[in-house]
Amino acid sequence: MEGQKYADPSYYTNRELSWVLFDKRVLSEAQNEQNPLFERLKFLSITASNLDEFFMVRVASLKDMIGANYGKPDIAGMTPKEQLKAVNAATHELVEKQYETYNETLLPLLLQNGLRVIEKHENLNEKEASYVDKFYEENVYPVLTPMAVDSSRPFPLIRNKSLNIGALVRKKEGDKELEFATVQVPSVLPRIVELPAGENSEKAVILLEEIIERNIHKLFLNYDIVCSFPFRIMRNADFSLEEDEAEDLLKEIEKQLKRRQWGQAIRLEVEDGIDEHLLTVIKSELSIGNEDIYCIKGPLDLTFLMKMYGLPGFEHLKEKGYPSPQQVPAFPADCDVFEQIRKGDILLHHPYETFAPVVDFIRQAARDKDVLAIKQTLYRVSGNSPIIAALAQAAENGKQVSVLVELKARFDEENNIVWAKMLEKAGCHVIYGLVGLKTHSKITLVVRREEDGIRRYVHLGTGNYNDATAKLYTDVGLLTCSPAIGEDATAVFNMLSGYSEPLGWNKLSLAPLWLKDRFLYLIGREKKNAQAGRGGHIIAKVNSLCDKDIIEALYEAASCGVKIELIIRGICCLKTGLPGIGDNITVRSIVGNFLEHCRIFYFENDGKPEYYCASADWMPRNLERRVEIMFPVEKPALREKLMHILSMQLKDNVKAHILTPEGNYKKADSQGEDIINAQQEFGREAVRAAKTNTGIVNHRVFIPEKHHK
Repeated sequence: MEGQKYADPSYYTNRELSWVLFDKRVLSEAQNEQNPLFERLKFLSITASNLDEFFMVRVASLKDMIGANYGKPDIAGMTPKEQLKAVNAATHELVEKQYETYNETLLPLLLQNGLRVIEKHENLNEKEASYVDKFYEENVYPVLTPMAVDSSRPFPLIRNKSLNIGALVRKKEGDKELEFATVQVPSVLPRIVELPAGENSEKAVILLEEIIERNIHKLFLNYDIVCSFPFRIMRNADFSLEEDEAEDLLKEIEKQLKRRQWGQAIRLEVEDGIDEHLLTVIKSELSIGNEDIYCIKGPLDLTFLMKMYGLPGFEHLKEKGYPSPQQVPAFPADCDVFEQIRKGDILLHHPYETFAPVVDFIRQAARDKDVLAIKQTLYRVSGNSPIIAALAQAAENGKQVSVLVELKARFDEENNIVWAKMLEKAGCHVIYGLVGLKTHSKITLVVRREEDGIRRYVHLGTGNYNDATAKLYTDVGLLTCSPAIGEDATAVFNMLSGYSEPLGWNKLSLAPLWLKDRFLYLIGREKKNAQAGRGGHIIAKVNSLCDKDIIEALYEAASCGVKIELIIRGICCLKTGLPGIGDNITVRSIVGNFLEHCRIFYFENDGKPEYYCASADWMPRNLERRVEIMFPVEKPALREKLMHILSMQLKDNVKAHILTPEGNYKKADSQGEDIINAQQEFGREAVRAAKTNTGIVNHRVFIPEKHHK
């Protein structure tokens, strides 16, 4: 039976272990001597931030499954218990490599380059110690809240991800029993404290927790401090909603957010060498097992390195090859956005090209007397969003404004609740997503009255309407006034607000309705062409691939001779080099200065190629449990631009990692070839295009040859 051929679990990689491999690829950039020193700090910080989210969501989910006696194996044949055991081993190894990189490589290099990180307060010289003590008295002491534990004061609630200092104390008089005490390192103060420059102008810094630990005796005046050590806990942050039973989704999510701070402790980080009795107290109070304890040889929570990256005076140790976002030639300064879109579809490539046209699109719509309505989906937006401000202004100007704010966007729920309330106050019609589904699609519809009737303008994107992350994530967006897409966009919003699905669609493919079937059809069409001797070729760029049906379809197509080139940043449950497939499937991951976030698809289609972009990854959650949109790109010049993006990343031999048949990733080999860093090249091309003001860059366009079995 077709499809059963690749049902064997040995053909798949476990999702969680694949994620650990991704974080290792990020870590490899911190270890890469070719990267400037401060970029290496940034990559190490990212590995720590990634790991925090992984524990709060994925490891927490595994623990929930085990707690519920759920034993169904995943696509790789591993039960939740087996997955958790393997993940624990892999993450302990990853943490060891993180701190090996920090202690043995990065710290000595920082010292060589004029930045001394004082690891222990005992290492302060007399002048520095005096400065630190004064800093503590004036800036730190007033903020701290020491908490002792005794018969009248129970063990305090330790907040998720907070950094704390635990201590064993003994009364100076009376009962001499050991007691537990703790103080939270305040997040409202900078964690990195700069010390006055020394005689040789060397810059020195110390971490806030070391300053507190040095002065902790001043917090417990009636006690002797027996020992003190920092600790940090991670809690289960993956809440589930009974949406059908929730009378008010907004209130229910607000309630769940409060619980997130006090969820089950799933990971405990302590300083290596912590006093055994102190560890026993913390472990017992948090009900945490030995396998979930991480003894850290260095400062806890390496995300502080992102702040260190921002220290002034070290610009020469940062990457210079990435220019700032460039003006889009199709949108000259102070132009009429609608007039430019009427000239033809426009494809934006962020962050190389500025996100400003998207913001201007909504701003101009808000002020334009001929605009009747603006409809938009919002998943993640920035803290001071100009798009939110424009939507509020549009409503105040009398426009019909409908906004779907996805309250279930993980870790942005609180932010989105604030925006939703503000938009409602401004007079916008706010929709809080659909029951049981996350709305992850990125779409804006502007309805405008013009001389020849009503015209609909649409923006579709692969990334969020977040002007801040648009400078850090690679995404593409399409601006069009195609009547067919406009009609589909109206249908999307009618479906989201009134649950009315149209009888047919023109151009857009939606999840969870039929996007997955569309992908399976497109893959199957390449397979049939290959079987008929007409060749087949698929190029797909996504963030993650773990949908079993999609993977099986790719295996089937490749076994028939279809050439499949995958560019997958993160999780990949597919394997390469399988019997009967060989090198027909290749997988590469780009880990660079920007977070790769585009979803782009190319299908050869027997010489009549089709190009698509989407908000969805090839994951069950995107294809089955979210509202997602895939849209075609049909204008020849824009197709050429997409193929150039894909081909340049397929040639990248600086930031690319290749998945081997053994299940590991190795750095792309650049020996004997031109050095190609796709992200840097895209940046240079955007600069050249902006200077010529044409949008046309003289690059060799890669036209894929028809692939035959």
